[in-house]
Amino acid sequence: MLNDLILGIINFFTSTLAGITGLGGGTILLGLMPMFLPASAIIPIHGTTQLASNISRVWFGRQELDFTYFRPFVVGAVVGVVFFGTAVKFVQLDLIPLFIAIYILLTQWSKTINRLLKSLENFYLIGFLQTGIGLFVGAPGPLHMPLLMKKYDNNDVVVTVGSLMMTLIHVLKLTVYVILGFAFFEYWQVILFMVVSASLGSWAGVKLRNRLPMNWVKTALPYILTIIALKIIYDNAVKFGWIAF
Repeated sequence: MLNDLILGIINFFTSTLAGITGLGGGTILLGLMPMFLPASAIIPIHGTTQLASNISRVWFGRQELDFTYFRPFVVGAVVGVVFFGTAVKFVQLDLIPLFIAIYILLTQWSKTINRLLKSLENFYLIGFLQTGIGLFVGAPGPLHMPLLMKKYDNNDVVVTVGSLMMTLIHVLKLTVYVILGFAFFEYWQVILFMVVSASLGSWAGVKLRNRLPMNWVKTALPYILTIIALKIIYDNAVKFGWIAF
């Protein structure tokens, strides 16, 4: 119960952050979840939580919705879930936290990876890659945000359309884990805490978006995520016996 409550509180703040800035919240939450949940439950529960967070963000910002670039994103995402979904069942679930940590470090510090990701100028390809990455590391990162910021001048539209795209990714991801037989009901309590806190955080984020300056987040985020990623790597190195005392 205490772990569930702590995760709910963390989720409220990360959802609020995402509601204000459109980025960072889901990745921070994902990096902290291995401290509270078994490896096999991280991606499905994170997906459930982020689905609630993004749906609520879309609802609270629905007046800003635009579907122009959502349609090609849908096509790419559906192809991505079919292509990558068959590979998930062959992955050793105990290694998922390590995948998450390595992905976080690469996206925060590898200039090559970042140039490659930022060069994506096609919503078909972005939808395909975000869905595929999301199946293995949970939070595929804001691959769609740079292009959305080029397409829209209004930050409210960028955040709302981006949240709609992430909603689709989490729906597809959870569908795959349902098919694989993940027992969501066994985790109903933590899911309930996190869905409620995600929705409240989204509401708070929308209300605070134009009132609370958060430019410092973009500067601090890489360092916050790096600390989280290194903690995950250290914990798993101890767990698998790669570090002996």
